[in-house]
Amino acid sequence: MKKISTVLFATVLAFSLSACGNGAADSNKAADPTKPANQTGAVKKYMIGTDATYPPFEFQKDGKYVGIDIDLINAIAKEEGFEVELKPMDFKGIIPAITAKQLDGAIAGISITDERKQVVNLSDPYYTAGLSLVVREDNTTIKSPEDLKGKTIAIKKGTSGAKLAEEFGKKYGAQIKYFDDSPSMYQEVANKNADVTLEDFPVVSYKIAIDPNSKLKIVGDRLNGDLYGIAVSKDNAELMTKINSGLKKLKDNGKLEQIVNTYMAKPAK
Repeated sequence: MKKISTVLFATVLAFSLSACGNGAADSNKAADPTKPANQTGAVKKYMIGTDATYPPFEFQKDGKYVGIDIDLINAIAKEEGFEVELKPMDFKGIIPAITAKQLDGAIAGISITDERKQVVNLSDPYYTAGLSLVVREDNTTIKSPEDLKGKTIAIKKGTSGAKLAEEFGKKYGAQIKYFDDSPSMYQEVANKNADVTLEDFPVVSYKIAIDPNSKLKIVGDRLNGDLYGIAVSKDNAELMTKINSGLKKLKDNGKLEQIVNTYMAKPAK
């Protein structure tokens, strides 16, 4: 009986020591800052949509996404301590993707409108644009909206330009032809398959400056004064606060102006 008790005692003691030993190991493992489970200070990453066919705001160069909007969102992320994962897509799908929670936000030359404010939050303005009439370089008949009677307007789907084109269509009896991207819209006018398009002044002026073969020209005064903002999901107040905070810092320290001037300066041909 004594022998059995001694063996039993030894077994219990060994088990206890083993349990204590494993507990210490587990404790040390949990405290190891290199383990993913303990990365409480991880940097947040947000999925941000953009339209990669909208120079000088966003476009591809040497396999990389560049432009005013790309540099701006990266600068804001650096100021506010978060990371950005860009998701290029057609402009018309950006707002629906935010409302469907496929994107946290988007920066894509998005005009601030009351209609868009109904479905997404929009940041403080970061650029003042404005739509212009764009025709083929040899066109002498269109100089103002009043000249659009019976004409064909090529326009990109889902843009503020499309909304204004539709208003002109009703007012002047103009036909509307829709496209998914800006290059196709421009080409339609250059090929004389459409008489005119409506595009943001900085965008089309940049295009004409760098492409002597565009066959396009800007006519008349700017049609409006659009303000660009960054769109964010309605239920992501944290990201909206970070964006507005970072944007203010970049305005105050002059970096926003530097970013714009990098792309808006007259490019070499």
